Amino acid sequence: MTKPEVSFEETAARRSVESVPLSHLSIELGHLYIEEFAGGVEQLRRHFSRVAPWVAAARQAAVGRVPKGRARISTCFLIDDYFTRFSTPGEVVRQLQEAAEGTGLVIDYFARESGCAEADGIPLAQLVVDQLVSDPVPETNGERPPVTETGWLCNGKRSPASGPAQAMSDYVWQPPVQNAANRHSIFMDVELWDFDENGQLVWSCPFLAGVWQLMRLGLLRHEGEGVTNPYQLEEWPDDWDELPAVVKLNPRAAPFSAYRTFSVLGSRFLPIEHAVRTILSQVSIGPAVLDQIHTRSRNEHVDLPKDLVERIEYVFISD
Repeated sequence: MTKPEVSFEETAARRSVESVPLSHLSIELGHLYIEEFAGGVEQLRRHFSRVAPWVAAARQAAVGRVPKGRARISTCFLIDDYFTRFSTPGEVVRQLQEAAEGTGLVIDYFARESGCAEADGIPLAQLVVDQLVSDPVPETNGERPPVTETGWLCNGKRSPASGPAQAMSDYVWQPPVQNAANRHSIFMDVELWDFDENGQLVWSCPFLAGVWQLMRLGLLRHEGEGVTNPYQLEEWPDDWDELPAVVKLNPRAAPFSAYRTFSVLGSRFLPIEHAVRTILSQVSIGPAVLDQIHTRSRNEHVDLPKDLVERIEYVFISD
């Protein structure tokens, strides 16, 4: 198992921040659950056949965004091994590669969802929790506990709760209000984690998906170091827990992380990704990391939005 070499750059704050390799675009070819795998290679091939035209369009758009059309583009595939476990890593990858190659697609990187919770001993999900800055609600006194205590994050002002005493009074229900509403509110309240019957913390799917996007954007650091260094394997383990968070399948692939991401997902992921964008709008990435990536993009003459969620694009297809 081998890891790539890394480099460090000095920031204005005199703190070393690792400079991770970046492509121009990271394309997610899908997110596999046990039900898709149960259909075998043929079902996977049908999935990739629907995905392929959108991948071609994303590649063409990326080429048009960079000078001289020399775009670095990588592909990835995410599998759910956090909420369910099935088969073995080697067998899953074998079927995925067989199905993808039959449609002309190549999977450069294979990632597992548990790696969005923890990778190489680094608690990535908790790392993102520590960077949450809740969207302030106008005309409130902050009496509600913060998201780091409740595990719930929203994009506005919640509807006031009514207790037994209020029910007997002249209490009038009030609707929730979105902070940045465009005339009418689209209010969202997202659960980031809960606990199982044994008291073990369980991260929610939207929150892990948010961590996944930050990994792909190359924005996460732990003590100044990058947290997503893809491994190349000579042999596949039988146990999912022994598999690295991200595995490089294509030796000639462009870097895993990228300035922008593009995901082709089933329509059932639409509410999840809505929640992801709500979460990421309240994540505060360190200024040293942001400045470093913006400097690199300017040096490459690449237009990069300041708003993180504007670096993320999707196509949702019917399941």
